Amino acid sequence: MAGDSGKRYVIIGNGIAGTTCAQTLRKNDVSCAIWLITNEPYPLYNRVSLKRLLDGVLPEQKVMMRDFAWHEQQRITLLTETRVIHVDTTQRVVYLDRGDPLPYDALLVASGGRAQALNVPGGYEAKHIHSFVSLDDTKAIIEHALESKSAVTTGGSYMAYDLTEGLSKRGIHVTWLIRGPHWLRRILDRAGGQLVDEIVTRHGIETVYGEEIQAIIPANGVPARAIGTSGKEYQADMIGTGVGLLLNHEFLNDTPIERHTGIITDEYLQTRAPEVYAAGDVAEFYDPLTGQYHTLGTWDNALGQGKLVAINMAGGHERYLDVPVRSSPIFDTNIVTVGMTEIDNCELTTLSRITPGEKSGKDYRTFFFKGERLVGSVFIGSPKGRRKIEDLIRAGQEFASPSDREQLFDVR
Repeated sequence: MAGDSGKRYVIIGNGIAGTTCAQTLRKNDVSCAIWLITNEPYPLYNRVSLKRLLDGVLPEQKVMMRDFAWHEQQRITLLTETRVIHVDTTQRVVYLDRGDPLPYDALLVASGGRAQALNVPGGYEAKHIHSFVSLDDTKAIIEHALESKSAVTTGGSYMAYDLTEGLSKRGIHVTWLIRGPHWLRRILDRAGGQLVDEIVTRHGIETVYGEEIQAIIPANGVPARAIGTSGKEYQADMIGTGVGLLLNHEFLNDTPIERHTGIITDEYLQTRAPEVYAAGDVAEFYDPLTGQYHTLGTWDNALGQGKLVAINMAGGHERYLDVPVRSSPIFDTNIVTVGMTEIDNCELTTLSRITPGEKSGKDYRTFFFKGERLVGSVFIGSPKGRRKIEDLIRAGQEFASPSDREQLFDVR
C-alpha cells in the first residue's frame, strides 16, 4: 500500500543499487521526496553491458537503462555532474559542490568506486591510458582503439581481463602483464590459473606473469613503450589498467561512520550513524551466513541490496541474506564464482578438479569449505549444477567426509 510519509530521502550514487532503491521508495510511498545524486552526466546504464559495448557487439543505446524522462515521471530529482563534498550526520544534511544542501530523513550511500590510477613515471604525461569502470571510460577506449595497433594491459582483476579481451577482439595485439603467478590469484588455484592462461593464449594474447608496469615512455603525448619491473620494454599505442578500485566514501570523513575497505554496515545495511545506510560496491556489510564482512562488486548483489535497503530506510527491518554470485565471460567460455572464494583464507579448505568439457575445452570446479560447511565454489566452463550449489551454500550444508565432498563434482 502506498504511504503518505512526506519523508525526504537522499541517495548518493545512481547505479543499479541507488536507482533501484529510489524506484522502490517511490513505489511504496507516493508522497516522499527523493534526490538521486551522481557525478556522471548520465542516468542509469548497465555497467555489466559495458564489456559487450567494448567488444563491439552492443550499441551504446542498448547500454542505457533509464532516461531523464523516467526520473521526471517517477518524481525522482536526478542531480547529474554533482559531487557530494560532506555529510553532516548530526544535522542530517548532505552538502554538494553546487546547489543547496539537502536535508534528509534517511540517507543511502551507494557511491561505488573509481579506478586506481597507474602511478608510474610517464603515466601522467601521456594520453591513451585507460581504466574500465564507466561509460565515458568505454567510449574513450573505443575511440583510441581505432587508431592503435598494440596495447599493454596490466592487473590481475576482472577489469584487467575485460580490457584485455575487448582490445584483442578489436584486432589489437595485447600484452597482458600480471604481477601475480596467474589471473585472479586470490580466487583461483594454480590449476585454475593455468586453464585461463591456456584460454587467453589460444586467442592470441601474450601474458607475462610476475611483471607489472614501472614506467611509460611517451612520444608526442601518447604511450610508445611500457617498461616492466623486469626492465623489459613492451610496445604500446595505448595502456589499459585494472589494478584495483578505490571506493568512494571520502566525503564521510569527520563522521562517526566506520569504514575499512568499504562502509561498514550491519546485516540490515545500516551504518553506525542514525538513518544512514550503504549498498552496492561501497558497502562492507555483515553476512550472517558466513559471520564475516564482505564488499561485493556484483550487479545482482547491488540490485538486491537496493530493493532491501529501500524497505529499511522507510522503517522496515529486513536482513540481507544472499549468496553472492558473479558470472563473467572468458572468450568462448565463462567463469562463475559463488559464495566465499578466498583461496588464501587460512580458515578455508578447498577441493578442485579439471575434467574434459562436454563439448570442447575443459571444465574446472573448486569447492570451498569452512570447517565441514560448504561456503563457496568456482566454475570455469560448464556452469551446470550452479543453482544447486547455491542452495547448498545457502542452507549451510555440511560435508564431513572426503567421499561426500567428491560427490559435489557430480551435482548437475
